[in-house]
Amino acid sequence: MNSEQHSPERREITVRRAPRFVPFLLLGVVLGFIAALVVAYGGPEDPTYTRSATLGFFTIMFAIPGVGLGALAALLLDWISVRKMRRAVVERDEE
Repeated sequence: MNSEQHSPERREITVRRAPRFVPFLLLGVVLGFIAALVVAYGGPEDPTYTRSATLGFFTIMFAIPGVGLGALAALLLDWISVRKMRRAVVERDEE
């Protein structure tokens, strides 16, 4: 029998909850599209443009800032998570 015991490997890690960026970007696009729907179908119809053309124009006009605002929100939450990160010590289990 081997009476020599090995100490488990110990490492220090950082633990934080980081947001996923893609859902925030998609939420910005969806909110931009909803705003475009309200603008295109909420007001009186213009005889020179169809409602579909108006919807497409305003979707582009509102989706781009929506993506920017979604990215800004994700970056803000990521910055907050970096400030709230904690350190922990983990041990490797041989079993």
